[in-house]
Amino acid sequence: MSADFNSIANYWKETYSQECKKTKKYEHSAQFKRMADLMAPGKSYYYIANFQSLEIEMISDSVCNFIEKNNIKNKDVDFQEILALALPEEVEKIQRKEQVIRDFFVDYLPTNKVQDYKVLYTYAIKDSSGKRRVMLHQATTLSQDKEGRFVHVFSIHTDISHLTSQSVEEVSFLNIRGGKSYLNVPSKNGRFEPENHSYEANIKDQLSKRELEITKLIAEGLNAEEIGERLFISSHTVRTHRKNILKKTDSKNTIQLVARTIAAGLIQPDL
Repeated sequence: MSADFNSIANYWKETYSQECKKTKKYEHSAQFKRMADLMAPGKSYYYIANFQSLEIEMISDSVCNFIEKNNIKNKDVDFQEILALALPEEVEKIQRKEQVIRDFFVDYLPTNKVQDYKVLYTYAIKDSSGKRRVMLHQATTLSQDKEGRFVHVFSIHTDISHLTSQSVEEVSFLNIRGGKSYLNVPSKNGRFEPENHSYEANIKDQLSKRELEITKLIAEGLNAEEIGERLFISSHTVRTHRKNILKKTDSKNTIQLVARTIAAGLIQPDL
């Protein structure tokens, strides 16, 4: 693994790893695995990671669609092989996102709220066949230690290349219990700064119901004429809405718009 990828692994080790303590493997049920398999077919893979030992305890067979089958046994896949998929230009971006995640969970969030949140962000990889893919990373905490630090984390990585060709430098924290969510948090400075980010200042709150409808249809690949036919409005009206949507969300183009809405959890990719 290159020095660049090592920087992420070393950051995790310094932040989360407690090598002096032995932690038990996460005891998942057969029902858990069945549900996880349904959530991560060919275009996705999932794993359970122990962040105190920095080991992957379980990973889905579908990871073989991304990592060379002949070089691995699923039980032996480690963080190095997963990190090595990321494009070199994505490494610093991923590390900044991970720093924001650390700030949110360790410094900002009360420990009793850690398991209420799901993390989402996008990044680009090159798979074992050399194909470039844009991935959606989703993760949630399964267990914590006595001090409240997370131990076991469940992650799903989904290929969203059919929806967007671009990753974005934002992280979203989606409350899975209906509480406050923090969407499209900037990661360029590698810090979570609650005073500079209102949980209400996100794409969903910026757009009208009609604009959200159009955004979701854009993500499906429909053009202005097709969207107009679907919604019974003119293509000119669609283009006006699209222009306003890009301005409201500070998106340079529809590719960035779609990437941001996916990262915020507003558009769910087909698995």
